[in-house]
Amino acid sequence: MVIAVIVGAGAGGGAIVFRMCIKTFTHLLSGHDDYAAAGGSANPHVPWLGPFFVLIVPIIGGLLYGPLVNRFAKEARGHGVPEVMLAVAQKGSRISPKVAVVKTIASALTIGSGGSVGREGPIVQIGAALGSTLGRLVKLTEDRMKLVVACGAAGGIAATFNAPLAGVFFAMELILGTFSAEAFGATVLASVTASVIGRAKFGNAAFLTLPDFHVDHLVQYALFALLGVLAGALGVGFMRVLYAIEDLCDWAYRGPEWLRPAAGGLLLGLVLLALPEMYGVGYPVLQNATEGKYAIGFLLLLVVGKMIATSLTIGIGGSGGVFAPGLFIGACFGAAFGAVVHDVMPGSGGAVGAYALVGMGAVFSGSARAPITAVVILFELTGEYSIILPMMLAIVLATVVSKLMTGDTIYTLKLRRRGIDLGGPVAGAPIGGQLVSSVMEPLPAPLSASTPLADAADLLSLSDHGALPVHDERDGYRGVVTAQAAAEALAEQPDGAPATAGDLAQLPARITADQPLAAALHHLVSASGGVPVLDTETDQPVGWLSHQGALRALHPGTARVAAARTQPEPVSA
Repeated sequence: MVIAVIVGAGAGGGAIVFRMCIKTFTHLLSGHDDYAAAGGSANPHVPWLGPFFVLIVPIIGGLLYGPLVNRFAKEARGHGVPEVMLAVAQKGSRISPKVAVVKTIASALTIGSGGSVGREGPIVQIGAALGSTLGRLVKLTEDRMKLVVACGAAGGIAATFNAPLAGVFFAMELILGTFSAEAFGATVLASVTASVIGRAKFGNAAFLTLPDFHVDHLVQYALFALLGVLAGALGVGFMRVLYAIEDLCDWAYRGPEWLRPAAGGLLLGLVLLALPEMYGVGYPVLQNATEGKYAIGFLLLLVVGKMIATSLTIGIGGSGGVFAPGLFIGACFGAAFGAVVHDVMPGSGGAVGAYALVGMGAVFSGSARAPITAVVILFELTGEYSIILPMMLAIVLATVVSKLMTGDTIYTLKLRRRGIDLGGPVAGAPIGGQLVSSVMEPLPAPLSASTPLADAADLLSLSDHGALPVHDERDGYRGVVTAQAAAEALAEQPDGAPATAGDLAQLPARITADQPLAAALHHLVSASGGVPVLDTETDQPVGWLSHQGALRALHPGTARVAAARTQPEPVSA
């Protein structure tokens, strides 16, 4: 609890420093507090250049942050969140403390010099680095290290968006990938602490001021559902454009890496000259879109422009997040969708801003596949409960569409392109790369689904695994019954207790003989006594995977001998 509070305070302070750096560099290089809202004005520092100064500032910024990142922390390049996910999943949650310093300066320079990226990715990486550093100083275990890194990420999101709940769910949904009471408690402490510190500096207002939204007609639910489907596909499209342009930049550039941001800065400058609304994060433009201040054609231009500008900023080696660009794209697309609906159905279409808000959450969830975070952060931004139902509908549909279109998210795809599978075996690890078939044991004799509960409990008490498969009268696989489940059932009142083993059987996660052991271990960790291994084609049990069997992968010869000597257990009468 104490460490969570300290990490939250550090993340809150880091968010303040980071935002002040962005403001300083933006004003220094553009002459405005936020040039995206300046409408292509000249830079007061060099008025004689007119709007053409945007051709130069990305080059200047690149010359400053390019060598810094290349020399001191190459992992500070890009959008940050994938690196934190990788550290938690496969690197013992170890993140170098210098990443916090380099990421702060590099991302602030990227955004201040016109880079069309967000500030949430950097602050997640900054907060996570602070948590990792503190965790190593006090010599925490690996499980606790994961928690403090998640606390840093939660605190960073909470402070930068003034959205403490969103910080909690972002950390659990994307960084930890799991939910537990302990993780929730720790991240809440960090998130609240960071929010208090952030609000002391920036006030209680959310980073966006959105109008009140209401759903006036039932027909709007169908329209929001359609928007969710389209926005989910758009989120996947944004992800593919991002990495396609990054590939194009990799193919085109042949010079030293430290010079790459400056060399590509001219291309980014041309985009900013044509569409100055792409300068920096662009929150004023996003807010104007939610208020219905732009025409449909211009909104669609902003959607395309943001995709290209963000992808180009990341592709040339810039440092910044993709969360805010996703919100921007979603707001503009949703506003365009709402404007079309308003023109076609003026009496029942509803406010344009409601579609912009829902579009924000749906595009983000379509690209990041984090529906809980999307719902919570938008609820915190508006405080308007009436929009929750259509928002949830659209975000869930966007998530489903995204899942059907691709197995990756905008974060995991970056890692997969580097040959890293967060759910797969780690290169060089003693176990994980083996197939399940090489370490599985013979299948214990199954229980009949009609076996009385008392008899099933006797057999489970004699089992080496504390769990047994259950088959029905036709020898069809019904699931697994565990000693824990049987003991809990026998402790119930007689009238409420299950009568047979079949009533207690539950289907565990599907593990097949041809799977890598690393993929099966994720499911085995939460299993009690082990899980059946299924045939790939028939889905019938052909073996048994236990924790002991997985450890035998360290000694393949021993594993084969142990498996050969293991005999099926006696079948009940």
